[in-house]
Amino acid sequence: MDQSVAIQETLEREENCIIAVQCDVLFDDITESRLLGLVECAKEHAIFIYTHRRMAITADDVSLEDIIPISLDFTVVEVSSPDELVVVGTDTRVRISYRDEEVELRLPFGSHSRLFLGEVNKAWSDVCRSSMQVPKFEWTDKYQKAMKSRSAVKQPLAPKGTTPIKYNQKQRTEKSSDKKGTLEEEKGSNSGTQHRSFSSPESQGISSREDRDDLVRSSSHTTSNKAQILAMPQFGLRDNLIKCELLKKEDVYTYLEHFSFFLGTYNVNGQTPKESLRPWLSCTFNPPDMYCVGFQELDLSKEAFFFSDTPKELEWMKAVSEGLHPEAKYALVKLVRLVGIMLIFYVKKEHAEFIADVEAETVGTGIMGRMGNKGAVSIRFRFHNSDICVVNSHLAAHVEEYERRNQDYKDICGRLQFRQLDPTQPPLTIMKHDVVLWIGDLNYRISDLDDDTVKDLIRKKDFETLHTYDQLKRQIDEEAVFVGFQEGEIDFQPTYKYDTGSDKWDTSEKCRIPAWCDRILWRGKNIKQQYYQSHMALKTSDHKPVSSLLIIGIKRINAEDYKKTFEEIVRNIDKMENECIPSVTLSKREFHFKDVKFMQHQAETLSLMNDGQVPCQFEFIQKPNEPTYCKPWLTANPPKGFIPQGGTVDIELEVFVNRSTAPGLNCGKQQIEDILVLHLERGKDYFISITGNYLSSCYGTSIYSLCQLREPVQEMPQETLRELADVSPSENTATTEKPLDIPKELWMMVDHLFRYAVKQEDIFQQPGLRSEFAEIRDCLDTGMPDSLPGSNHSVAEALLLFLDALPEPVVPYSFYQQCLEYCSNASQCEKVISMLPQCHKNVFNYLAAFLRELLKNSASNRLDVGILATIFASLILRSPRKQDLAEKRKTQEFFQHFLIQGSS
Repeated sequence: MDQSVAIQETLEREENCIIAVQCDVLFDDITESRLLGLVECAKEHAIFIYTHRRMAITADDVSLEDIIPISLDFTVVEVSSPDELVVVGTDTRVRISYRDEEVELRLPFGSHSRLFLGEVNKAWSDVCRSSMQVPKFEWTDKYQKAMKSRSAVKQPLAPKGTTPIKYNQKQRTEKSSDKKGTLEEEKGSNSGTQHRSFSSPESQGISSREDRDDLVRSSSHTTSNKAQILAMPQFGLRDNLIKCELLKKEDVYTYLEHFSFFLGTYNVNGQTPKESLRPWLSCTFNPPDMYCVGFQELDLSKEAFFFSDTPKELEWMKAVSEGLHPEAKYALVKLVRLVGIMLIFYVKKEHAEFIADVEAETVGTGIMGRMGNKGAVSIRFRFHNSDICVVNSHLAAHVEEYERRNQDYKDICGRLQFRQLDPTQPPLTIMKHDVVLWIGDLNYRISDLDDDTVKDLIRKKDFETLHTYDQLKRQIDEEAVFVGFQEGEIDFQPTYKYDTGSDKWDTSEKCRIPAWCDRILWRGKNIKQQYYQSHMALKTSDHKPVSSLLIIGIKRINAEDYKKTFEEIVRNIDKMENECIPSVTLSKREFHFKDVKFMQHQAETLSLMNDGQVPCQFEFIQKPNEPTYCKPWLTANPPKGFIPQGGTVDIELEVFVNRSTAPGLNCGKQQIEDILVLHLERGKDYFISITGNYLSSCYGTSIYSLCQLREPVQEMPQETLRELADVSPSENTATTEKPLDIPKELWMMVDHLFRYAVKQEDIFQQPGLRSEFAEIRDCLDTGMPDSLPGSNHSVAEALLLFLDALPEPVVPYSFYQQCLEYCSNASQCEKVISMLPQCHKNVFNYLAAFLRELLKNSASNRLDVGILATIFASLILRSPRKQDLAEKRKTQEFFQHFLIQGSS
């Protein structure tokens, strides 16, 4: 939840909340929750501190308590005690100081807190660069007066049960230092704590940003825990040279030490913990060094699906904590959850200080690639000198959907990315780790065998024969998924599906064939599996939990060897840095993308070879008066990087047209044309030409335009499409033919679903196949066949994508505010719809009538008013700006009036 929306509502129009973060304020004996907002106005920045009653959604939920201007008197200090495991848990302690006052805060551990601190550091850097212009902060006066006024009439700022901040007076001591640097380490004389602070330039003798960057860089190459360092200014070419050379010589200063990793996965079918997890989590003789425990279907309720709220997170977390091996003490490093998919990472306390760079990310692969009922959660971290990524996924269900599962896997690999500590580096993907551990309900089933045959093989314990019919094994053998991964020998019976509370196979009406849905795989070197097993003793779910113990060789640093290697590299770079100008050879300078289509990825490879005498750093840079280095339909991956002398790097130039770029391309106002500027640091610029042709589509074309077209969109001259795009649907324009009541493409999809899918189980909740969507799109854009290709789920998703891509939603933006205002009044809601332009009103009523037909068959398709309102309200009634949670609920309430049986 982005709480900066609530802060923004408290500000004036010219003031902007850049980022907000919730934190704890540390008092002598208690902590209190506060909301921090970094606010900018007229190039001045200040931290606004708010009390809040709950998750801040609107301005009513927050109350301004204090303002800390970011000026030359401002510092941020990270505080950590030597005996405290600062990387454990989810918090980072910092001390904010301004003049003679200071306050200590605890920020949630992770990328968002680091991003907040990075923005604060950037704001402070701007102050340092413009130190001749002293900030006045006149725009904060009105807030200061309001706070004093509230204080004078004794109105408490803090909600009941909270304590207003009481600032400590700083004990200022002047220190002399031979070492310049914005990031200094101190040891408190009494507290024994370590501080890292952003100090003022006067105290450090720093006069320019360039000096600051060099000094930060000179202190960044240490073996100390990087997770303790706040967000830093950008690294430069010299750093990348050193990192590249250190990576090449890693074998010189590292050695392998083996650690045990317990991996567990359990689909709990929406149940609460009913039994101890010790038989699963404490099944090893010796306590493991790490625990990576994954759950799926943690909560199957609609509240969890739509709003991601569930009490079961704490219930299962407590059950895991109590089930860990009793002969060791463990620290929670990270927990991440997406709806019902949860991953928990524990580490033995003695190893915690060696865990760094912890990041967590999620990706949903449900309907339209957004819903989180299917997808993955992941945690990456650095342990000693090895980078490790753990993925917990829940892939598409049903026996016949193995292609959809393959697509889910590829989506997760492509879309799950981790931000790096060095902001100049591109995000890390799953495969860019030394070790990848993949667990979860992968949902691959047994094919080509009937239920009796499968159960007979299980009774005989002939798992080897049964495994040859396993879909995952077949897909791996065909290199369709999990290329480079390994899985241990399966010598336990399938883990799905059982009658809940027993060891009996499924006796329900569907009588699912047993399958090994729950799996554990790994990728990387120096990994040995100790065991791989299921745990029949646990009977809470219709799945059985699975566990594996891996012994992994982790790279540890020999400090002495590292120091020698580092010093040698620095000496060599000092010798090499001269007036040599870097240069590269480009494989091509012109790229043409033929027949680009809506949501169809195309890519070409640009190869750069460093033919110069020195390593070089490249980056695609912005052209004058353009906000980014390329057009929004184009990306270069990676957009920046480092090439060693004689080395080569491949850059993927990718074209992808989505809902935001399709409207301009459809009507010809935009073209597939761009010039990329490739810049070499200390070198010259290279110009790369991008051209192509786009095939117009009904996706991204307005309702009004489509109603004027009786022929397929790709048969229409682009001049006609451009003229129609310039006409407002509310204008009465004379046309030779009566327009269609609704777009024929919309009718084709809805008619198909009405005829074949009103009883389809999980319709509009189960995603389709991307390949089938491409076929459906081509049929709609080039002609009208008797029936659409693809499954019912693919047609349903194609309909949702059509509505999502409309330049103006079914309910035009100009009516959005009225819909929110009247959401509780059914008659007023109908009145608003009656005022829509005729073509938009027809589409709204047509869709509502179709959805009411679906609800008549809810016993078969498992739909209800809440599900349909949630899915369709966000498409039919889109906001012209980012919606908050309160607005989303109002749009759903508005649309529900038209789904109730008997609505006009």
